[in-house]
Amino acid sequence: MKEKIHPKYYEDAKVICACGNTFTTGSTLPELKVEICSACHPFYTGKQKLVDSARRVEKFKAKVEAKTAKAAKHKSKTAKRATKAKAKAKKD
Repeated sequence: MKEKIHPKYYEDAKVICACGNTFTTGSTLPELKVEICSACHPFYTGKQKLVDSARRVEKFKAKVEAKTAKAAKHKSKTAKRATKAKAKAKKD
């Protein structure tokens, strides 16, 4: 490695989260301040919260329900058509 071009590496850099959790890691900065860590992140804690300001989640769920209802209705129509076709085939 070339001399005097690399930043100083701190093996015991302190990481401070907004939730109050602290831990050490290696970094080129002696102290890091972060907004979210594994102790408070919803994915790791299991307390996932959806922030839905424009009702996007409800709209999506409504679309999915409408589509499945339409598919079920279509399926019943095709079943009726199939029984009619069988009945007609038996007559002929």
